[in-house]
Amino acid sequence: MTDKPEHLPERLALLADINAAKFLSTGVLSGHEAPPYIALNKITDPVDAKGVRTEVVPIRDLIDDVMHLFRDDARTKADAWLAPRLHAALRLSRREASDSRLWSFLALAVAPDYVVWRHLPTKGRNGLPPMVAASRFSGAHYTQAFSRLWWAAELFRDGSDYGPVQVACGNQDVLNTVLRLDIIDHRPTAQALIRLVAKETVTTGREVNALAVVTNAAASTLMYDVLAEDEEWDGGAFDAWVEEADSAPPVPRKVLPTGPDDGPVPLAAIDALAGRFEELFKDARVRGRTEVTDQLGDD
Repeated sequence: MTDKPEHLPERLALLADINAAKFLSTGVLSGHEAPPYIALNKITDPVDAKGVRTEVVPIRDLIDDVMHLFRDDARTKADAWLAPRLHAALRLSRREASDSRLWSFLALAVAPDYVVWRHLPTKGRNGLPPMVAASRFSGAHYTQAFSRLWWAAELFRDGSDYGPVQVACGNQDVLNTVLRLDIIDHRPTAQALIRLVAKETVTTGREVNALAVVTNAAASTLMYDVLAEDEEWDGGAFDAWVEEADSAPPVPRKVLPTGPDDGPVPLAAIDALAGRFEELFKDARVRGRTEVTDQLGDD
């Protein structure tokens, strides 16, 4: 398995996707080889940001901790712990977080061992050894190992409360399916979907996928932002949270951190959509559920 890099870079940097792809050999993807760190760091660009939030050590410490805490558990459980803490530690603007070069650098130069630890499958395909998908190192925001967690925390937090993030990241089908949907940019929609997961209205992966399908399809006609109006986003509070990174305390391990204080989602808006989504889900086609219902009806 890939080991922790012996010599960590001091600060975050940017690694272009085309350059990242050059280092994703079979050996790196299978965990049998480490990326060539010296060559890799020679072709990175510095980030524009300054200060504590560009330092590698706090992020690396989080990664070490999550790998230790969940060493004996299913690796998927690590997501719910790491996502809010990664978000709180990095304190990125959305513009910064949308730059895939940052996440490629983090995966290859700072924590390739985590990517292998978390995403290496138990079995290979077509006679090949087990290998991590290349997109976990350098890929879309909903697939890349670290980007998916940061964006899940950003889109599912309720203002400063990361509680809903734990629910979202505790269900792999939310991360794998719902995180891809444009409708979760609307905060009440995101919170309403997570409420149905939290109250176990939807539980299985098939049910989560069915809920995602029907809510996404209905968005073309229902206009969720009109049905459930959100309060105007306080961008100033978010910017202040980013700027306060240098004076912020270390990210706590035993309790959830506090996110940007840009206001909670209006409860009435969540209520309105959660009820609507629950009705949509009742009529959703869920694989397995239809067959069981038909059999009961025949009896």
